[in-house]
Amino acid sequence: MSARKDRLTVAVAQLACPPGELEGNFERHHEMIGRAKAAQADILLFPELSLSGYQIGDRVLSVAMDRHDPRLLKLAEVAGDMRVTVGFVEEGVAAQFHNTAAVLHRGQVAFLHRKLNLPTYGQLEEGKHFAAGRYMESFLLEDERWRCGVLVCADTWNPALVHLAAVQGTTLLLNPVASAVEAVGGEFSNPEGWRKNLDFYSLVYGLPILFANHVGSWQGLRFWGGSRIMGAEGQVLAEAGEEEALLLAEVDYEGLRRARYLLPTLRDSNLALIRRELARWEEILGVPPESRKV
Repeated sequence: MSARKDRLTVAVAQLACPPGELEGNFERHHEMIGRAKAAQADILLFPELSLSGYQIGDRVLSVAMDRHDPRLLKLAEVAGDMRVTVGFVEEGVAAQFHNTAAVLHRGQVAFLHRKLNLPTYGQLEEGKHFAAGRYMESFLLEDERWRCGVLVCADTWNPALVHLAAVQGTTLLLNPVASAVEAVGGEFSNPEGWRKNLDFYSLVYGLPILFANHVGSWQGLRFWGGSRIMGAEGQVLAEAGEEEALLLAEVDYEGLRRARYLLPTLRDSNLALIRRELARWEEILGVPPESRKV
């Protein structure tokens, strides 16, 4: 068994990722991986769809790659012992295309998360281009106390998915996003919304979070940056502005233990009650409205 690791050095790469420019985006990833390795980071997170760029529209076919693509495997070789999470358009089984986050480690694609919630509202059209993922999983580092969950952007706006990640034992949440100021529309503030979102989950679940966003403007959307590293008590350990940046911080397992002891959300989650009530309401909502008795 490997030595227990009380602290992890974590890194977030905030980048401008031009849509469709795979070659240039791969080069920028190589550069950021080199910088994070020089800082002896254990984990590096890139934004959602970092390799393809976000606003790709009908260019899905031209930027899609499978998990065995030599370019991905080359990045995985460069990653070495560091775990590097990148975003790409994955061509899966039976020509299904997914918005996928891949964890690269020691020359392999070690883990995949296919985005579950595909926003198709405001300026967002993911449901037109991608197939939704079907599973919520997590992965362990060598030290079994550190379990990483991955939720891509809108996944984190479904509280049930964050709760599921916590129930699975997640002690570090990786949250790659592509958040633009104009994405939702109206008076909704994406920067303010994300701040509230991250503060809440970090504090309530005693959960360190890595949050990686794009910067730059593409096809009428301005990506506002604001990438963050959150500690286990809702505190901001590092935060970027609207320029490219590499954030670095340490997350502390002892701080997580203390936070979860003082605010035992996970301990008191009462899964039996949740299972029972979900089953009950599935049955109720399956009955025609005129026949329901609540």
